[in-house]
Amino acid sequence: MSTRPARGAVLAFDFGEKRIGVAVGEIELAIPHPLTVIDAEDNDRRFAAIAALIAEWHPVRLVVGIASHVDGGPHETGRLSRRFGQRLHGRFGLPVDYVDERLSSQAADAALRESGTGAGRRAAMLDAAAAAEILRTWFTSPPEPAA
Repeated sequence: MSTRPARGAVLAFDFGEKRIGVAVGEIELAIPHPLTVIDAEDNDRRFAAIAALIAEWHPVRLVVGIASHVDGGPHETGRLSRRFGQRLHGRFGLPVDYVDERLSSQAADAALRESGTGAGRRAAMLDAAAAAEILRTWFTSPPEPAA
């Protein structure tokens, strides 16, 4: 388990093979905000977009959601998410924490529906909103070991 800094920005990622949702939050406030969706399958474009976000927000830590089955068993996307987190750490030298992202997309969709967001806009915002749910989980519970 990693030690969390007392302050600074954190970027969270909802990793997907086609899109990556991104959220940001300040540790002291512990309020996540959906930020953007990186809609690129090409790794060079993905990491260029992430580099721009890191340059803009100067995060002290990165958080990656790890998919698992509802019963807690490992999911293939979870393996890919861990690999993505390892690449983030390797490229940017920032600490990476992992949190269980089970049901984050459902929680994000419910929150967007509750706010009255229309179906088309909701679909466009879902990955960033899921990243915000991942960051909310990180703010309220201890991270998983980096393994």
